[in-house]
Amino acid sequence: MVQLGVIPPVTFPPDSRYYSFGVQQYIAPDGQSIPYLQRRIVPQPGAPNYATVNLYTVQQGDRLDRIAAKYLGDPLMAWLICDANGAIAPWTLVETPGAVLAITTPQGAPGGTIAQ
Repeated sequence: MVQLGVIPPVTFPPDSRYYSFGVQQYIAPDGQSIPYLQRRIVPQPGAPNYATVNLYTVQQGDRLDRIAAKYLGDPLMAWLICDANGAIAPWTLVETPGAVLAITTPQGAPGGTIAQ
């Protein structure tokens, strides 16, 4: 359906966790074509998958989007902080003041700039 132009192709911006992932098609037993996003496997935290650029100590009231904006130059890159710190539930990373987060960029992936 995507190839025929019936379903528009999905493209994600470079700051998306789904950047470079395509749309696949599942053909149901009744013949219906069901588009779905290709599965994304999250790399294991730490080297060599992530390059640490900074460490951040969580403060009361912190939000991941604000931390990403400050350290990665883009609030939409908060997903990267989650991936690099092994978080399934993003809010758990900022719920405990004093916790230390690795601010990273995955090697070879597009990312923001480090804000000062």
